[in-house]
Amino acid sequence: MQDDTLAAAALAERILDQMAEALVYSDRDGIIRRWNRGAEQLFGFSAAEALGRSLDLIIPESLREAHWRGFDAAVQSGRTRLNGRPTLTRALHRAGHRLYVEMSFALVADAESVLGSVAVARDVTEKVEREKAAQQASR
Repeated sequence: MQDDTLAAAALAERILDQMAEALVYSDRDGIIRRWNRGAEQLFGFSAAEALGRSLDLIIPESLREAHWRGFDAAVQSGRTRLNGRPTLTRALHRAGHRLYVEMSFALVADAESVLGSVAVARDVTEKVEREKAAQQASR
């Protein structure tokens, strides 16, 4: 039975690490504790560079105040504003450019409290820029 549990945990780890989307888990203080290969590809930071750092690493400065206000409210209340629905937002790449990302968020909790937050993200920059260009061309 213990071997089955270890095998299941190893499989879960492989799934999370190898999924195409970025997966970022931060503790309740907003410190990055899990950063998969998809996050490395999307944001340009290796896991070694991201782990132990604040989520500010990928949040544009102009969005940080609103992000932390929402993050803290979710951790305190135990509920996210969007209830897992994806949202379009901006993020920072290691190279310094901004990305459009579609993200969904969830809280991770045990029986007593919120432990942190997990986000799953995908790059939609090209799609958003195409839509903006089409809008401007039709004006």
